[in-house]
Amino acid sequence: MFWKFDLHTTSHIDTLLEKEDVTLTEVMDEDDVLQECKAQNHKLVDFLLRPQCMEDLVTFITQEPSADVEEKVKYKYPNISCELLTSDVSQINDRLGEDEKLLIKLYGFLKNDPPLNPLLASFFSKVLSILIGRKPEQIVNFLRKRDDFVDLMIKHIGTSAIMDLLLRMLTCIEPQQLRHDVLNWLNEEKVIQRLVDMVQPSQDEDRHSNASQSLCEIIRLSRDQMFQVQGCSEPDPLLATLEKQETVEQLLSNIFEKDKNESAIVSVIQILLTLFETRRPAFEGHMECPPGMSHPSFSVNHSILEAVRPRIKDFHQLLLEPPKKNVLKTTWGVLDPPVGNTRLNVVRLVASLLQCNTHSINAELINLNTLGVILDMYFKYIWNNFLHIQVEICTAMILAMPPAPPDGQLDGEQEAAPESALIKHLFQTCQLIQRIVDAWHSNEKEQAEGGRRRGYMGHLTRIANSIVHNSDKGPNGLQIQGLISELPTEDRENWEAFISVQLADTNKRNTVDLAFSDYQMQQMTSNFIEQFGFNDEEFADQDDVVDIPFDRISDINFSLNTNESANIALFEARCKEKIQQFEDAGSDEEDIWNEKDVTFVPEAQRRPSSGSTDSEESTDSEEEDTKRDPFEPCNPGTDDRMEVDTEATWNSSTGWADFSSFSPICPKDPLRCNSPVAMETSVETIDPLGVNAPMRPDGESTVVEGTSSLEQRSITETVINGSMKETVSLTVDAKTETAVFKRFAYHIHPILSHSAKNLSMLGKTPEIVKMSCFPVGSPPSRCPVVDAAFCCLICLSEPQCNVI
Repeated sequence: MFWKFDLHTTSHIDTLLEKEDVTLTEVMDEDDVLQECKAQNHKLVDFLLRPQCMEDLVTFITQEPSADVEEKVKYKYPNISCELLTSDVSQINDRLGEDEKLLIKLYGFLKNDPPLNPLLASFFSKVLSILIGRKPEQIVNFLRKRDDFVDLMIKHIGTSAIMDLLLRMLTCIEPQQLRHDVLNWLNEEKVIQRLVDMVQPSQDEDRHSNASQSLCEIIRLSRDQMFQVQGCSEPDPLLATLEKQETVEQLLSNIFEKDKNESAIVSVIQILLTLFETRRPAFEGHMECPPGMSHPSFSVNHSILEAVRPRIKDFHQLLLEPPKKNVLKTTWGVLDPPVGNTRLNVVRLVASLLQCNTHSINAELINLNTLGVILDMYFKYIWNNFLHIQVEICTAMILAMPPAPPDGQLDGEQEAAPESALIKHLFQTCQLIQRIVDAWHSNEKEQAEGGRRRGYMGHLTRIANSIVHNSDKGPNGLQIQGLISELPTEDRENWEAFISVQLADTNKRNTVDLAFSDYQMQQMTSNFIEQFGFNDEEFADQDDVVDIPFDRISDINFSLNTNESANIALFEARCKEKIQQFEDAGSDEEDIWNEKDVTFVPEAQRRPSSGSTDSEESTDSEEEDTKRDPFEPCNPGTDDRMEVDTEATWNSSTGWADFSSFSPICPKDPLRCNSPVAMETSVETIDPLGVNAPMRPDGESTVVEGTSSLEQRSITETVINGSMKETVSLTVDAKTETAVFKRFAYHIHPILSHSAKNLSMLGKTPEIVKMSCFPVGSPPSRCPVVDAAFCCLICLSEPQCNVI
């Protein structure tokens, strides 16, 4: 908050702009030129809006810097020019978007020969993108007048910045009608067909990758837009072109009718996988497919399947003869040949084709034995988990999918569902059961000899569990059970022994391990507890819960075998060791740990005093108290009980007390006092001199001393209560009718700081002490039992002051 003290300084740009011959480069050399521009400094904005300055800014981002410029400052001015033009200042946007000469100069960058300078291309794309967002109608009209715009964009599609600009034209145009006009214009310019032509072996990898990514993004953006805009009746023209059978056939012919090129093959497969995406969320947070699954944007177009089906044999051949790969040496051995990106993507494509569950596609895969080849790769490349997960997906879908209806027949038209041909092929031709058992035994043998556990064992466990689950509860359970029963006797017995012993033991171990790994893998967010998987029903009474979803850890035994007696003995020994540090073995002083009984000193033995006493005087007169068990009940017949003479005032014949022999109160009486101060308990009044003082509860030690004179009397009391040792003295002056109360308190040992709480825990109710009010200004005191302060600062008119 420097402006509060007027510490901000005026920008040097204002002073610089006052010069008549200032140049654009001089202004751009200032460190705060970008901040001042975004803050819309009027002098700076007016300077930049000059025709020559605007032209120079566009020139900086569209022309190669001179080769003579030092490399570290070579792109300084192009970078600052791009930032100034994209600072989102309305005056600059208006001038650049409405001046056709500047647009033509900017557009001229696309006419450079490929490859474009990637840094300048990013500057050009950024400036044109913000113009498309701020001035869509002007920029679209300008670009549509250029007949070579789409050609130049396709020509430079190998530059990532140009690909981003093409996609921004599909996303940054807000008016719906204008966006639809742009899509129709691009479709008329055959942008889809031109991008498809870029994905062929004759082009380089950059064009393959960017063209494929552009087509994939067009598919996703178009489907998302159709889902979000519910009232849109017209289909997306670019998506419709991409889903045509001839477009897909052209894609496939580019990779199969020419030389094998891994980059082109992978790029085409990526496009096909995007076309097969039927359950992709339309936006973040939408986890399920919308109700309109029958809508063409949420189901695989039949024309795509028709174009792919004749090429399944070519993809199958790629599994057998992939593009030539060099021998790959790894830490555990040599891969000759390695799996390669081509075969891995072919397996992903097969998984997508199986998900479509089309009869003709399934029959083609069965005839070619594609699943058998994939299983061979699974057991051969034991460390490639990218391959293993795709094979697991394939087997899981085959086991769980209902039988595919014949082509041209709807699911509801068939009376009795036939058996799944894929499951029969998987169990009989591929011999999945036998291969699982053999691989498991081979791994156990290898581990017994000191080898490592094979990398596919985790996925193999899940495949075996999928078979067991679907045979019991799946839609094809009867068929799976029948196929297992038809196995040779030896294979069937091996399978049953495997699932009852090895598989069961593995599942038990995994249940214990994964019960907590699920917790550790959760993302730490604000609603972490809600995401973990518990619900309110799991915390209700078990009788009210019908189904508890989190039942995997029900069989886990968390019992711990501990030796309680040994732990208790160790704890007591440690306590004694710590307490011993505070004790002095050679000292003759009293043991501070012993419980004290209440002891009252006879008046004849009290030490005389001429004034008020302090804590030091009172502690000298403390006597050795007898030890008593704090839990032992008090015996009313012991010597501690106070003796009271009742014969002098009690008349046994009448049953009434006789007070006629009492003399009037005298101020000089040593046993009475005119002071308004008196000690009392919650039950009875306490004699200031301690003659009729009541018994103290067990666990307290009290020593009372008192002195008296004609005009002044004093009483001193020392109380030891747990960790607190208190000495209080009361001096009463009968002449001035005042009382002086002093209190001294200190802790004996930290360990006894909770002694008052211990009394409550033992069932002993601490004595609640009240005191008559003292004159204003007297110090506060504390309850000697519960160790709590109570206030004595209220006025004399109040009768009592309660203990806090």
